[in-house]
Formats: sequence, structure tokens, C-alpha cells
Amino acid sequence: MRVLGLVAASCGGLDTRFRTELAEPAAARGWRLAITLTPTAARWLEHSGEREKLQALTDLAVRSESRLPGQPRPHPDPDVFLFAPASANSVAKLALGIADNQALTVLGDVLGDPRVRIAVRYQTQPTRFRHPAWRAHLAALTSAGVDVSQLAEPWSTALTALPD
Repeated sequence: MRVLGLVAASCGGLDTRFRTELAEPAAARGWRLAITLTPTAARWLEHSGEREKLQALTDLAVRSESRLPGQPRPHPDPDVFLFAPASANSVAKLALGIADNQALTVLGDVLGDPRVRIAVRYQTQPTRFRHPAWRAHLAALTSAGVDVSQLAEPWSTALTALPD
């Protein structure tokens, strides 16, 4: 079974749409889900009761924290990652190589590896596009081979970035 590294940050709709519009449809397409959340996304999903529902979709741990030394790796290495929704903060950190949480660490470790496909679907305020660094962040990710675009409606359209 193919493994999809499904990564999410805290963005509007995460607590009501991530499972139903991204995780469930990906699982229905035959993907084994290796879900990694930013710390805030994990808190949001825990608070809404969605984290348990996500866990029911996969045999792998839904994770947001790094493992301790000596603990086995909880996920196999995916060949494909979908980071959706990705916040402006997470996009900027990923572009700059800042891996201050498990979600950004797992993506940063494979960024630029031609054997690993990464799609990032960001959700930001329209005013973000005027920030002087925003285009440079997107360009940095694109130059590393990342498929980057705004998260479209419905969220499930992000799954078209995945190989069949």
C-alpha cells in the first residue's frame, strides 16, 4: 500500500474539513496515511474530537511530537507528501529551513530530494500576497521541486496533486 505523508497546520476549517475533505478521500483512494500535525493543529483537532476520528483512518500514529531517543520510527518514509492546509507561517518556515516542530522537520528532511514528491496547498489571508518575503518563500519551495499553490475549494481538489 502506498504511504501518503499527510501534513497539516492550523488554518481555518482544519477542525471541520481536514478529515472529511482530505484524509477520508485520500484513504478511500488507497493511501496509507502517515499524518503529522503542527502542535497547534494537533491541539485544535484534539479539542474538536477530530484527532480520534483521524486515528481511526490509519494504522499509523497521528503524530505532532518528535520521538524520544531509542523509540522506533512511527511512520515509514513516504514517497509523497501533501501539506494541506499549510499556514503562511509554516510555508515561510519550510522555505527558510526552520524545522521547529515535527511537521516541518519531516518535510524539511526530504525537501529537494528528487525521489520524494511534495505538494503544499497553503491557506492565507489575501493580504499575505503583499508581504515582501511571500513571493521569495514560494519561489524557494518551487525551486526545490515542491508543487505549491493556494488551497482551492473544495479542499479535496488538493488530492489531484497526488499520483494515481
